[in-house]
Amino acid sequence: MAAYWRKTWPFHVLLLPALVLVFLFQYVPLFGAVIAFQDYEPWLGIKGSPWVGFEHFRYLFTYPDGKQIIWNTLIIAGFKLIANLIVPIVFALLLNEVRKTFFKRFVQTFVYLPHFLSWVILGGILIDILSTEGGIINRLLNSFGIQSVFFLGDGRWFRFTVILSDVWKEFGFSAIIFLATLVGINPALYEAAEIDGATRWQQVKLISVPLIMPIVIVVATLSLGRILDAGFDQILNIYNPLVYSHGDIIDTFVYREGLNNGQFSFGTAVGLFKSAIGFILIVISYRLAFKLANYRIF
Repeated sequence: MAAYWRKTWPFHVLLLPALVLVFLFQYVPLFGAVIAFQDYEPWLGIKGSPWVGFEHFRYLFTYPDGKQIIWNTLIIAGFKLIANLIVPIVFALLLNEVRKTFFKRFVQTFVYLPHFLSWVILGGILIDILSTEGGIINRLLNSFGIQSVFFLGDGRWFRFTVILSDVWKEFGFSAIIFLATLVGINPALYEAAEIDGATRWQQVKLISVPLIMPIVIVVATLSLGRILDAGFDQILNIYNPLVYSHGDIIDTFVYREGLNNGQFSFGTAVGLFKSAIGFILIVISYRLAFKLANYRIF
């Protein structure tokens, strides 16, 4: 052990600043979660605020819109999870069949670009192009004799818009891991299949898809831990009171009630509830990833 530490101590020293930052900004703030069990008042502080136990958690489930907010979160996050898994896989399989290197790199760069733009920028773009007054999408619909659609103000369209825009932003970047897996497949398998008379579709169906399934299972199971993350920054930048009944999620609700309305304890209780559920789902997803694909971190 002494010999091990003599050899590795420089690496531990290099790791120390990162550990200090994680401790200060990730673990120390956890102590503030106790206000979820208090009737917290800023001028009284954590020590002086009275304890109310699980009162805020009970209020969450008796809150008039509480169940609807949880339901909105599950619907939006669930469909995002499915779409952000299927679309990148299909895109990776299609792009892997492209033989023109220049065109392939151009397409990759083009579809990766939205990932690096913040939702503040993209939200403004969406509001502009989806506007009922002069928005390019509605102008296109009008040219075909279709009435303008209030994408960001009609609850029937808002969820669809949120999910579709999130897929557009992320599918290119999400496909990287599947492209890397496809590139790592032994070319001899395709050559042998071609000699046997297999078409390109048959090669994809019988070679590409089965060989990327383990990584698909890993990505899918690990995504379960984020089932309550429906996209706070995206929805905050494009939603409005007209679509609260269909688009208000846990994170935006916490932001509005906890910060805007000053209900710090209630907002913390809702956030703590979400974190607890997320932790349980992460543990389950890692167990599933190990069982189904023999994937493990430790």
